[in-house]
Amino acid sequence: MNLVTQVMSVEPYASAERVLWIVDNGSSHRGTKAADRLAVAFPNAVMVHTPVHASWLNQVEIYFSVVQRKVVSPNDFTDLAQVGDRLRAFEDRYNATAQPFQWKFTTSDLDDLLARLDRHTADHQEESSFRLTA
Repeated sequence: MNLVTQVMSVEPYASAERVLWIVDNGSSHRGTKAADRLAVAFPNAVMVHTPVHASWLNQVEIYFSVVQRKVVSPNDFTDLAQVGDRLRAFEDRYNATAQPFQWKFTTSDLDDLLARLDRHTADHQEESSFRLTA
């Protein structure tokens, strides 16, 4: 929350109608409790979780899985220099052949997500108002 406080305390974020915080599913910001904590501290902030398969940690795990299967197996190196050479060769080949992928999340999908967030926020505010008057 220290970083969030720093960002949300300055313009243009402090007065923005909505600030989306895109987070992975790490333990410090997983689930509705984390989203609720953010919304209470900063009503214009909305936490959006990336899909588990798209988290940065998952991407790192996928990369190292590829390295394990295609680069360092079988583990028959005679010294560390040989491992380094193999890893650098893999990096060069991977970078030369890598292709960008097509996102399937369209602008229409984003519009739908924002509309759902608006409805959820309105419902949450109504619940809070009801609890305060009860």
